[in-house]
Amino acid sequence: MSVLMIAMLSGVGFVVAYHTYGRWLARKLFRLDPNAAVPSAQLNDDRDYVPTAKSIVFGHHFTSIAGTGPIVGPALAIMWGWVPALLWVVFGSIFVGAVHDLGTLVVSLRNRGMTVGEIAGRVLNPRARLLFLFILFFALWVVLAIFGWVIASVFTMFPQSILPVFLQIPIAIWIGVKVHRRGKNLLFPSIIALGLMYLTVWFGAACPGVAWTGGQLGNAIQGLNQSLAAWPVWVWVAILLTYCYAASVMPVWLLLQPRDYINSLQLVSSLGLIVLGLGVAALLGGIAPMTEAARLPLELVAPAINLAPHNAPPLLPFLFVTIACGAISGFHCLVSSGTSSKQLKNETDAHFVGYGSMLLEGFLAMLVILAVAAGIGFGWSAKFGALAGPELWQQLYADWSAVTGGTAIGAFVVGSANFLEAMGINHAMATALMGVLVASFAGTTLDTATRLQRYVIQELATTFAPKATSADGSAVRPGFSMNPLIWLTNTHGATFLAVSTAFALALFPKPGDPWTWATIGKGGLILWPLFGATNQLLAGLAFLVVTFWLWRRGLPVKFTAVPMVFMLCLPAWAMLTDLGNWWNQGQYLLAGVALLVLTLEAWMIIEAVRLWSKVKGVLEPMLPPLPPRPPRRGNVTTARSNA
Repeated sequence: MSVLMIAMLSGVGFVVAYHTYGRWLARKLFRLDPNAAVPSAQLNDDRDYVPTAKSIVFGHHFTSIAGTGPIVGPALAIMWGWVPALLWVVFGSIFVGAVHDLGTLVVSLRNRGMTVGEIAGRVLNPRARLLFLFILFFALWVVLAIFGWVIASVFTMFPQSILPVFLQIPIAIWIGVKVHRRGKNLLFPSIIALGLMYLTVWFGAACPGVAWTGGQLGNAIQGLNQSLAAWPVWVWVAILLTYCYAASVMPVWLLLQPRDYINSLQLVSSLGLIVLGLGVAALLGGIAPMTEAARLPLELVAPAINLAPHNAPPLLPFLFVTIACGAISGFHCLVSSGTSSKQLKNETDAHFVGYGSMLLEGFLAMLVILAVAAGIGFGWSAKFGALAGPELWQQLYADWSAVTGGTAIGAFVVGSANFLEAMGINHAMATALMGVLVASFAGTTLDTATRLQRYVIQELATTFAPKATSADGSAVRPGFSMNPLIWLTNTHGATFLAVSTAFALALFPKPGDPWTWATIGKGGLILWPLFGATNQLLAGLAFLVVTFWLWRRGLPVKFTAVPMVFMLCLPAWAMLTDLGNWWNQGQYLLAGVALLVLTLEAWMIIEAVRLWSKVKGVLEPMLPPLPPRPPRRGNVTTARSNA
């Protein structure tokens, strides 16, 4: 089957699924109501709860969920063959991942924007809430520690991506102020922002095509890129977490929303360029037309099915853990219920944001598979000389244990850049575009994860913090207290703990490396082997919460219960397998944490089984009435409604 035909059929499948199964879920199962009250209006605080146009929320949601997961996972799992990877991405996105994202978004909308952990306490019981929150804290802790290293690795491999990533921050703030405070229409600022962002990519690539002052400007930019890429990993982690602190405590409309939105414009347009390049390469052949070499035919160089890659774990269950974000990811339930539900200004927008974003991420994962399985066949001269086609594939993917996340990211960047070069785009510009795409995806996930961790810490601190009592007997919080739990209920206190604990973990070297200034900063890799299965277990537990919410209302549950069982069993199977291997290899820390996670999961499942027969048709207690709110200055929603 031709590469172009695979891409076209997959894309058509996603579009059809959105307008059929996705629409049915939105209208018939979850019964989205355009007139329903939404948290962004009920609790509008101009910081976290802000009524926002669905196009902006879509941009935030998509860039937050689509980190490096849909790139690294498929680029690794392709070792079992492109066929099983592609099937899991397409059908997993449609019937599992998109249902998960939509369900958690709707349930949060119906519970005043609560996180899925808080909702677990309402639809199950308070113990389930605490179990869920502790699992969330662990998962986000690892995400924050590892993603700083991932971005630093991208900067090292593709230095031309550094300047664009940071130059886009002031552009985001500009568009945030323009749209939110001044009530400007979104179209014109979006066009300007997109043009400026591509200009930053061109600038970061040393201005290809223009020889200003005899090439001195280009040489200066290249020198700056190389010097920045040489900074130690721990320095980049510190810089990135400092940025994340600011993004977490700032009003969501000032930096997080607009940066995610303008990044989504660039990322979606870049995906469009990949599709166009794939089409040109399929019809005319690969290699840029300005080279003297003849065009090469676009062919799949990866095996269709390979059930026994060297040193790889078995396809079942590890395929479904390795490919996470490209098909389903527990991290998505945090974005749906942590930030997106606090911004939607209309309940029916959940279909577009929740279901649609996941399908677009599945489409991205499909393009990753094709870029690695076919696009890389044109060669990777920078690293492997004249190798191309099947020979290059064998060089890169000869041994599972030797394929790292950096190798997978590099394979995607080079393969997709080859598609762009087939259209005549300069090699430096093509590589910069794809490097910025990866770094931007990782960056938007990192700053959103910081905000989510802040919510989790605040919820846990609020649970355990001592409560003061006023004269009338009502509970109040003291304005100042030396108790650290009181401090952690504050936005700045919770955010500081989130970034400081992540930095503390990141400061360790990766296992086996000595303690030096050059090796520290990779500590997230210590617990990273746990993340895949933990992340997928989290998706299963989120499905459990959504299923209980439906069950209490007497609504059909098979559409969430079947994927729930699937996502509880397969990741647990994978983690049990890894646990045994880690124990036999003397990796007792990994084995101990894995056992703890499995224990928390089993405990939560036991709680659910005990309640199942008792709560059918029994609604959870009503939320307390909202306190009266003083009138707000300005018309925030009007500025957004024009967007």
